[in-house]
Amino acid sequence: MVSYDFSGKVAFVTGAAHGQGRSHAQHYARHGADVVVTDVGENLDHVPYDMGTTDELEETARIVEDEGQDVLAIQMDVREEERVEAAVDQALEEFGRIDILANNAGIWPMADLVEMDEALWDVVIDTVLKGVWLCSKHVGQHFIDRGDGGKIVSTSSTAGLVGAPGAGHYVAGKHGVIGLTKTLALELAEYDVNVNAVCPTALDSPGMNNYIETYGPEMLEEMGEMTGPMNVFEPGEMIEEQDISEAYMWLSSDAARYVTGIALPVDAGATAK
Repeated sequence: MVSYDFSGKVAFVTGAAHGQGRSHAQHYARHGADVVVTDVGENLDHVPYDMGTTDELEETARIVEDEGQDVLAIQMDVREEERVEAAVDQALEEFGRIDILANNAGIWPMADLVEMDEALWDVVIDTVLKGVWLCSKHVGQHFIDRGDGGKIVSTSSTAGLVGAPGAGHYVAGKHGVIGLTKTLALELAEYDVNVNAVCPTALDSPGMNNYIETYGPEMLEEMGEMTGPMNVFEPGEMIEEQDISEAYMWLSSDAARYVTGIALPVDAGATAK
């Protein structure tokens, strides 16, 4: 594991109840940051699998504390601007600053585009795209007001680079995250803010396991048949949460000070074809 120094910094992580978000929060703490962990903390209409819970969010908070750092846990829905703004204000009241925004929250209920109802489209787009914008808007305004830089890292996906059958809403949202990232990188450059995205392939996480339990492993197999293997090193195998967290740490560090506006694939060669 590469060592970074985030001492004196505060990271704000969305979708932190479990999975990638919990891993990111723990990694930031391990490298010296205090952490704000947020999650919707309840199931959503039109999403047929279980979301992260408030109990899991509190467990993430305990993990951060076990790393020796201060933590603030907030139940927050990234789709609702009032709740996002209130969470950012609460974080600033608690810590006085935010230095890193980790836009991780996401969902992936499946449906073919010609059969999808509008409500399903909306809940996915509002979570994976609008949520990134709202969090970036309010933390980004803090970066501008404070005037000494900041980092925004957002989770796109290999589905932000290619198509994926049964996931057109998710694909559209994750492509949108990349466009949003590039535009924010240009708009915030004068304030010394780096804005980047990470594009993971399929990874072994609670969210993916819930997905497989709901839709069956054959859904991933069918995608693989159409788009090629999601892991060229070990076909059929998923990567680990820490692989994405390490990319987050680098993009959040001074080592990547001249890296902005990119969509970094951590995809085990899935998009190399």
